[in-house]
Amino acid sequence: MTDVLAVADHRRGDLRDVSLELLTAGRELADASGGDLHAAVISGDTDEFAEKLNREGVDAIHTVDNGEEFNHDVYVQAVEALVTDLDAEFLVTPNSVNGLDYAPAVASRLGRPYVSDAVGLDYDDGTLEVTREMYGSKVETTVEVEDGPFVVSIRGAEWPAAEDIGDAEVSAFDFAPDEDAIRSTVNGFEEVGGGDVDISEADFLVSIGRGIEEEENIELIEELAEVTGATLSSSRPIVDNGWLPKNRQVGQSGKQVTPDVYLAIGISGAVQHVAGMKGADTIVAINTDPNAPIFDIADYGIVGDLFDVVPELIEQFGGDPPSV
Repeated sequence: MTDVLAVADHRRGDLRDVSLELLTAGRELADASGGDLHAAVISGDTDEFAEKLNREGVDAIHTVDNGEEFNHDVYVQAVEALVTDLDAEFLVTPNSVNGLDYAPAVASRLGRPYVSDAVGLDYDDGTLEVTREMYGSKVETTVEVEDGPFVVSIRGAEWPAAEDIGDAEVSAFDFAPDEDAIRSTVNGFEEVGGGDVDISEADFLVSIGRGIEEEENIELIEELAEVTGATLSSSRPIVDNGWLPKNRQVGQSGKQVTPDVYLAIGISGAVQHVAGMKGADTIVAINTDPNAPIFDIADYGIVGDLFDVVPELIEQFGGDPPSV
């Protein structure tokens, strides 16, 4: 009983990035405990999702065909049945809206301890050490849980996504839910404040912070985003001021993003913001303060006034230099 079960996350036909990150975290636990890594996908296009989950290090993939979208009652029953059938020592779920919905219920039904929002995992000799962040990510703590089995949810963008194609065995899990226990249905989605863009899907983000000073100065950054083909995002103060909608916010209370390039303009680098973008492949920062925390994680940095630097960038990318 040392196997690991990682439950994938999907929404509206898309496998979420955290699903592949789960495989990396799950593989670490499987290696540490000497068990196998099982992945499961419930509902939706399970054949397509299973193909995407078939990455190196995954030993088996289990599919559960039941509806198109997440349903609490179905997931609780299906995950409990999977864990019981596999006799899995570890259940690993995303610390997402869906994961936080069903994982505590499954843990309760199975009588297992549950630790949420993990940013690091270590298993040795029967003890699971879970690293978590507290007080707005300003303090890192370690929780030790002894004598499993265990249920843990991981924060997105903390583990690299599993990449290489694998040869896992894919099989349909024989599962028949108790229909009388399904008391909820999903009839559709209504976006609340969703806006016209999903920054979590962008490859190139140009993000602004307090350094922009005034709302009218956002036009300058919008021009840079246009000539570079980037998507505009921001730190929390910009949204709190009402200058950009909530769907543009990056950070702990906004969205977690993993673009190829993240250009931070006038952003100091508070831990709450960094928590949402540190998974970017390349981070470029522009700030007048050479000691700004953003430079601690930036791959490239420009110490300078954004109102001098950004017009130069616009011109370099073929735009007309604006008057500022």
